[in-house]
Amino acid sequence: QVQVVESGGGLVQAGGSLRLSCVASGSIFSGMGWYRQAPEKERELVATITSGGSTNYADSVKGRFTISRDNAKNTVYLEMNSLKPEDTAVYYCNADITFNTYTRRYWGQGTQVTVSS
Repeated sequence: QVQVVESGGGLVQAGGSLRLSCVASGSIFSGMGWYRQAPEKERELVATITSGGSTNYADSVKGRFTISRDNAKNTVYLEMNSLKPEDTAVYYCNADITFNTYTRRYWGQGTQVTVSS
């Protein structure tokens, strides 16, 4: 059974930092990453990382957020610095399993990040 569990959200002032963690279990995962969803907005990509360490970031977080991964622990991290009120959202972790012809994506339950001005 695949499980994806996030932690590390909270309330922080603008300019502050937070570190999110996500542990996936039950399989071997290819891509992992973070998405976020603000109230009344669609879920959007924040950052992704492959098992080989290749990363991809949304333009809005480049230079402020860093994604990293520990393959041995099936854990992905998101270090968030210089946080802005517009970063406020529920952050969701994804963990992908790649089969021969398709990839199945699993989601965590989400963790709230609130940045006050």
